[in-house]
Amino acid sequence: MGCNTVKSPKMDSYGGLLRVEQQPEGSTRRTNPFYTDRGAWIGFGIHENKNVTGFCGPYDLDGRTWLSSALLQIGTAPTGEKNLLSRDSSCYYPDRLWMRLRGKDMEVEQTLKQVSSTTAILHIKNKASKVLWIYGNLNQGKWTLAGNTLWSKLPNGELLLLSFEAGVNLNSNQGKYEACLEKAETEIVLTHYANPITLEKALVATKTAVEQSKALSIQHTARWANYISSNTRPELSMEEHRIMVKSMMTLMSNWRSAKKELKHDGVVPSHVADYFVGFWAWDSWKHAVALAQIDPALAKDQVRAMFDFQDSVGMIADCIYTDHRENNYRDSKPPLAAWAVNAIYEADHDLSFVREMYDKLVLYHQWWFRYRDHNKNGICEYGATDGTLEAAKWECGMDNAIRYDSTQMLWNEKGAWSMNQESVELSAYLELERKYLLHFAELLGVPFRGKKEPYLAMDYFFDQEQGYYFDRKLDGALIPCFGPEGWSPLWTGLATVPQAEAVIRVMQDTAKFASFVPFPTAALDNAKFMDRGYWRGPIWLDQVYFAVSGLRKYGYQKEADLYTKQVFERLEGLSDNGPIHENYEARTGKRLKAPHFSWSAAHLFLLYKELKTPQQKK
Repeated sequence: MGCNTVKSPKMDSYGGLLRVEQQPEGSTRRTNPFYTDRGAWIGFGIHENKNVTGFCGPYDLDGRTWLSSALLQIGTAPTGEKNLLSRDSSCYYPDRLWMRLRGKDMEVEQTLKQVSSTTAILHIKNKASKVLWIYGNLNQGKWTLAGNTLWSKLPNGELLLLSFEAGVNLNSNQGKYEACLEKAETEIVLTHYANPITLEKALVATKTAVEQSKALSIQHTARWANYISSNTRPELSMEEHRIMVKSMMTLMSNWRSAKKELKHDGVVPSHVADYFVGFWAWDSWKHAVALAQIDPALAKDQVRAMFDFQDSVGMIADCIYTDHRENNYRDSKPPLAAWAVNAIYEADHDLSFVREMYDKLVLYHQWWFRYRDHNKNGICEYGATDGTLEAAKWECGMDNAIRYDSTQMLWNEKGAWSMNQESVELSAYLELERKYLLHFAELLGVPFRGKKEPYLAMDYFFDQEQGYYFDRKLDGALIPCFGPEGWSPLWTGLATVPQAEAVIRVMQDTAKFASFVPFPTAALDNAKFMDRGYWRGPIWLDQVYFAVSGLRKYGYQKEADLYTKQVFERLEGLSDNGPIHENYEARTGKRLKAPHFSWSAAHLFLLYKELKTPQQKK
């Protein structure tokens, strides 16, 4: 696959970071990501068969089906006649898909850009004097011709339109079409409406998009150029820049616009995994922190999307979908929303957004102490609304962590249950959130509706003998299980210096957490450690980030940089064209669960942004 032939040198450097080859006719779909952007609900790829002379797709990212295997194929003759063109090279760049076709005395370039949540633009450049044909067919449905536009109402009721410049001769028959292209350069607009719209409005909008296609294309590429230039750190290497850009590409291709009952845009965990077509709370806060430095408007919508479904007592749902009946209120997720709002404020200083979110954040903060503090001692536990340990583990986010192997559930009140153990990281997160809320109140000039003094010292969870932080049972007994929760007081800046230094000694122990890829989710010497055990050993990049950032906060910059470089160099596929995965093996770096995972991308981006930064002592 050639990735060195487009004339935009800055963007050229980031060609081929991800493979988007697809096989629409196959019985099982590839796990490669799609090219998609700006919150679109459709995606495109590059066909594995080089004789297919157009980008494959569109693919319906919600319905999980191909609308067409290749809707925009280019040939030297009408449909059914011999095509003298074949694909010479192709590439996925941050802002576009690109393809070159060659035949006898012919060369044709195609560039596809998703310029908005509804609109994709295909630019065709014919470098010979011969006429071209473009054709394709829908897998379901039929085309109706309206002027220079073909439109189809898809089986799910959504609208798909294909619009051409004036003077193009169009023919259609049921789901098939063909058009003759006589100009040296042509723009074709493909529009998909995932939300209800009248046909009249859609036709007007797509006609306007055709007329403005060149300007829209330029604006789209400028957007990506700004994303990259504003986040590139010149003192870092090209290899490190490429990881940063791959992280941004992953986040942006997982962006989905508001649809049906999702009222705001947001980022799904992975558009490749069929079970991740929704927004998760914990993921959303992490996405928003990274997005604050890339696209603050999207970061705000990511936060708003979750708070749209905050219930009357303050609870934030675990996950939300386009169909609210699938939303999960059995549990919430760890309270990092204020961290996200603060990151957004630091990026753009928009006090109106802090004002918009403040009361909602306070209500959510209070919810934890009302419904997740079994013995009312001011120290919260994870829990569930339905009394199940399964949901309570989901609320923690570490679904099968070893520390929960003997955990039991306790009834608090109707619709509120707690684990019988107090969580060190939940306490750290809540104290961090209290600080942010106090800061927001000062910014807004309003009275702070909470405690101005810290809730508790982290001493409560610290074991002097073992030099580490652990959860406690409600009877006070420590749960001596070495896990990533133990470095949460460092990331939140709540550890005393002697305690932090003790924890760092454990983190640097090659028998515990200093593995080939550092900072697994269970200590290597734990008898229950599992290389592929989800939260019982594998690497999760959010916890790696918390560890590295915690080291940096206590002055261990050299060590933080070393561990960051180990992550960048040792994760399988990260330095070539492999996707970013949900988690990895600690002892080998081999990729494990869902590919193209957003929160992994978010934290790789944050690791890049903090690499080689000055010490941030407590």
